[in-house]
Amino acid sequence: MGIDIIGIENPVMDYNILTDKMPEAGGFAQLQDYSWQGGGNVGSAIVAAARLGARCGIVGIVGDDEFGRFCVDDYKRHNIDTSHVYTDIGKNTAYCICLAETITMGRSFIARYGKERETNNKELDKNYIASANYIHMGPMGKPQIQAAIWAKELGVAVVDDAGYFNPGTDEHTHLIDIFIGSEQYYNGLFKDKNYKKNCKAVQKRGPKIVVFTLGVKGLVALEGDKFITVPAYPNIPVVDTTGAGDVFHGAFIFGLLQRWDVEKTCKFSSAVSAIKCTRLGGRAPIPDYNTVMQFIKTGKIDYTEIDKRVEFYREGILNMRAARHK
Repeated sequence: MGIDIIGIENPVMDYNILTDKMPEAGGFAQLQDYSWQGGGNVGSAIVAAARLGARCGIVGIVGDDEFGRFCVDDYKRHNIDTSHVYTDIGKNTAYCICLAETITMGRSFIARYGKERETNNKELDKNYIASANYIHMGPMGKPQIQAAIWAKELGVAVVDDAGYFNPGTDEHTHLIDIFIGSEQYYNGLFKDKNYKKNCKAVQKRGPKIVVFTLGVKGLVALEGDKFITVPAYPNIPVVDTTGAGDVFHGAFIFGLLQRWDVEKTCKFSSAVSAIKCTRLGGRAPIPDYNTVMQFIKTGKIDYTEIDKRVEFYREGILNMRAARHK
């Protein structure tokens, strides 16, 4: 049996903090909530797709530390294939402190890059890439470029999360089939708001589908000659937008797997992202398929399973360690 989606990214550990407002130097802020969750643009997208029902795998390298073990265990909890996640002995895993502010609705990140290396061609495994319907990647470095070249050769669709403007991604847009960019990436490419014209400009470089997510303004998308705008869901009690774009990507690929058109896929993905934003962190609030469909039909969010995960991840590292030693 093949795999629906393979993500390519070294896993990341997130420590999510919710506070009223970041203090100035020497100041004080109240800690409202915290959570230990797996992170990373691609990793959270893959978890979202898996939670919705897709068969997923991940390719990457972790260090042999507690964070690395947590990330791998978390993928396994979601039935994600980790046969191509490798451990570098004596190295540490990437780590990010994600700060969300309730007053400003802003977010900030303090990251420590992992000391693990990039995957090489052997570890990428061309045969593994060939087993997928889609591969998903973020900023295009050497492993991502090689995987995309193989995917094009093999007829596997390439999806890219163009978050922050990245020269490697910009230079290799011709290798991308589904280009999903953020507002920050859009502003790095273009100086005007003629979204239709500029989506066509990206499309001419290779992608069949071009999407730009625009935060509270919703999104714009182009497939073939069909250009659409989709507003953001209104009246969402936003707690934390960390991972909202990542989750959107995973949901979008899930929609493509269902053979939905781009408009239905965008609306579904926006709903998944909106639900995620109502709780802290990029992983715990990701809904399952039934929760999303209920929200689309009624506007109501069933938090039964979501809040169980919220509690689990609040002490995530301790919970994972206890589970391993049962």
